[in-house]
Amino acid sequence: MLVEIFRPKHMFRVGREMFDKLYTHRALLQEYVRRELFDMYAGQILGGLWVFIHPIFLMMVYVFVFTFVFNARIGGTYELPGDYISYIMSGLISWLAIQTAMSKACSSLTASPNLIKQVIFPIEVLTGKAIFSTFLPLFVMVAIVILYTLFTRGYIPLTVVLLPVLFFFQLLWSLGIGLILASMNVFVRDVREFVQLFSTIGIFLLPAIYLPSMVPSIFRPILYLNPFSYLVWSYQDALYYGRFEHPWAWVVTFFLGVALYLTGARMFTGLKPYFADAI
Repeated sequence: MLVEIFRPKHMFRVGREMFDKLYTHRALLQEYVRRELFDMYAGQILGGLWVFIHPIFLMMVYVFVFTFVFNARIGGTYELPGDYISYIMSGLISWLAIQTAMSKACSSLTASPNLIKQVIFPIEVLTGKAIFSTFLPLFVMVAIVILYTLFTRGYIPLTVVLLPVLFFFQLLWSLGIGLILASMNVFVRDVREFVQLFSTIGIFLLPAIYLPSMVPSIFRPILYLNPFSYLVWSYQDALYYGRFEHPWAWVVTFFLGVALYLTGARMFTGLKPYFADAI
């Protein structure tokens, strides 16, 4: 039975059904995403601007610490065409979006127990809105990186045309991880705490705020064992290097994204009948 459940044909069928449900309820999903982004800031002076301020401010903190406090200087060569700031920003944006998606996805089901217990409500939308709501801040951060690159280098690398491909990869990863975490957190509420711990230290396990060559050789394999590194390298290729500096990272990112999405869809669908009782 277990072999049957995880057969590739069965996995792809479940993955397609999950996508169909999100597409069928796209109007409801869009409304929930809008609420997720803006309603929580209703009544505040800056309102919906906080959606953009939080990730931008966090990114600027990392840039300030590692560029001005540690006074690191790189760039101006073929190997490293941009400065340290553009290197950090191009690598950070994907991680900040994934980090936010993981945090929101954990509580996407447990925060709405009444909806979970309604048989007719498409609960996939609850996790979907947690994931899709991270893309607007991501787009803003990407735009900032592009504008900064244009200002400092005087041109934009042609590889920016690959950004839609990266957004698709990001969606696969975010949905896959989000569905897995949302399903697990229903039964083990500690999952969210583990995610917060990982989010705190995760940035230091990625080639986003430092070059791989800066890492002692004994610890360098950690970068390659960390699956998030490949997503970071892909973004750096498109926004920083302007070439396929890490061509294998794109392949790994795609296949890992597909595997994560199919696994998440299968886990969510398989555990869905038990969510109402667990909550």
